[in-house]
Amino acid sequence: MSLAESSLLGMVFFVTAVLYSSVGNAGASGYLAVMTLAGLAPEAMKSTALLLNILVALIATVRFYRAGYFSWALFWPFTVASVPCAFLGGALVLPSGLYQGLVGIVLLFAAYRLFWYADQPPAHPTGVPRGVALLLGAGLGFVSGLTGIGGGIFLSPLLLMMGWAEPRQSAGVSAAFILVNSVAGFFGETMSVHALPPAAPLWVGAVVVGGFVGSELGARQFAEVTLRRLLALVLAMAGLKLIVFRR
Repeated sequence: MSLAESSLLGMVFFVTAVLYSSVGNAGASGYLAVMTLAGLAPEAMKSTALLLNILVALIATVRFYRAGYFSWALFWPFTVASVPCAFLGGALVLPSGLYQGLVGIVLLFAAYRLFWYADQPPAHPTGVPRGVALLLGAGLGFVSGLTGIGGGIFLSPLLLMMGWAEPRQSAGVSAAFILVNSVAGFFGETMSVHALPPAAPLWVGAVVVGGFVGSELGARQFAEVTLRRLLALVLAMAGLKLIVFRR
């Protein structure tokens, strides 16, 4: 890949990081879609996406935490079961084309619900039952391992539609959820894949800047209706990616 091609990809990664981090996501599904279109080697794509995911998720987590939109009580029950189940899902080798297509349809439906009902006044957040959170976290982790995308893309709309968090708190919790699962996935992936593309440092710089810009907009600037509609757009992009680029 030439320097010009790598730079163009870096600009696309920057835009992806801004969009995803503004709603507490890190962009793995977007990075994978871009790399697929660019024709990168499949064995390097997952490691690269996870590395970029970790950096953007870290920035978003810190930004939303400092702005007061992180809840440990909401975060840990989903996370404690998700990490081992993400390992389990990632270790399974299954025909996943049909499965990813179904997940893509679910994401598109969630995007529709969030976009068209974004201007409805949000219900006062209610506490999530701990047992339910543990079960859902395990399921989200398993799905994340199977599909290779960040679990936050599922957790964000779930928290909003169930009335367990308001938009910014949902973004803060989802960013931290993505961070821990991406770190676990990256270390698991590096056990078999040891090389990143030569352009990886350039792309790291692009997503770091994009992560700072997007998380600042999401944590302090955007109205809640805007956040919901941005999340709907991100979900639609991820859903289409899963349907179009099924493996």
